[in-house]
Amino acid sequence: MPKFINEVCGLIDSYGGRDILMEALCQGAKLVAGYQAKRNPDLSQRCATVSSKISGAQATLRLIGDLPVIRYTLEYGLGDCEPDRIMAVLGVMSNAVDLLFYPIETICWLAEHRVLNVRNRDTWSYANSIFCVLSIYLNLVRTLRTFSLNRNQLNRQDVVSFARISLDLVHAVSILPRGYLWGGKMSTLQIGAIGTLSAALGIYQILARKRMT
Repeated sequence: MPKFINEVCGLIDSYGGRDILMEALCQGAKLVAGYQAKRNPDLSQRCATVSSKISGAQATLRLIGDLPVIRYTLEYGLGDCEPDRIMAVLGVMSNAVDLLFYPIETICWLAEHRVLNVRNRDTWSYANSIFCVLSIYLNLVRTLRTFSLNRNQLNRQDVVSFARISLDLVHAVSILPRGYLWGGKMSTLQIGAIGTLSAALGIYQILARKRMT
């Protein structure tokens, strides 16, 4: 038990670890909400509220994410550190999408809390979701390109990374408005299950990296 507690505390002490733990709680609550929707509607509603509150807290924490993204983008430049030009182009595109995603999410947050009077809030929310999907998609393409370049050196962590990013893409598209791919077609139970599995893989990755070092 002390070892488990130490590992959890280690996660909480880092920004990435804390975020993935909150994501696991958020998606786990959503999973329970979906599972209990017909069995225990009252419990389902309470779990859905918990999931919504945690998701809101995560969005609030991301308000300070702009500066790290800007710093990373400036350090990355035109991708001279990448092994080939394709990876560099994908990296620059990914950074550009992230630079747009964070300000748009901030506007959505300010509009939701009535700090800004924004017209067409749904349009801003939709744009936010689109940039989230694009960011994950580009990350997936970059991962596949990395696999192609290092096909003889793949390990278990690489497979876990690919599985997690794939789950994240499915999850991100699922919350798009109905009519866009599978957006709006998945149940709360399905979305919660995908999100919970992705978060579990993320926790495994962090703990595995710590054990390796």
